[in-house]
Amino acid sequence: MGRPARYKTSEELQSAIDDYFESGVKTRTVLVGPANNRQAVELEVPTITGLVLHLGFESRQAFYHLENNEKFSYTIKKARTQIENIYEEILQTTGNSGAIFALKNFGWVDKTETDLTSKGEKITLTITPEDAK
Repeated sequence: MGRPARYKTSEELQSAIDDYFESGVKTRTVLVGPANNRQAVELEVPTITGLVLHLGFESRQAFYHLENNEKFSYTIKKARTQIENIYEEILQTTGNSGAIFALKNFGWVDKTETDLTSKGEKITLTITPEDAK
């Protein structure tokens, strides 16, 4: 038997998520602008682990596991998308490589792959000893 559910309804969970975005997100100072005119600005930097800890989970995996529960799936996906959106906005303002790394962990890729031959089907090559000659 596992631990009792921390949140009984999606509304309860959404309220805790809203609290994180309103008062639990940490800020950091970043420099923006051209090299000859840099300015320091405070940016909120929400993180998945910050949200997870704020919500009282012991791990990201426990938080992600809750996403599999139909009752909480939409709420969790929306919170993850909010954080992803902020990382995307950070790229627009600072070009921060940390935001790029975080977005890659959200499934973003910075390369394009084109399949010209197999239409997505797996290709298996068999080389016989005669072929190796």
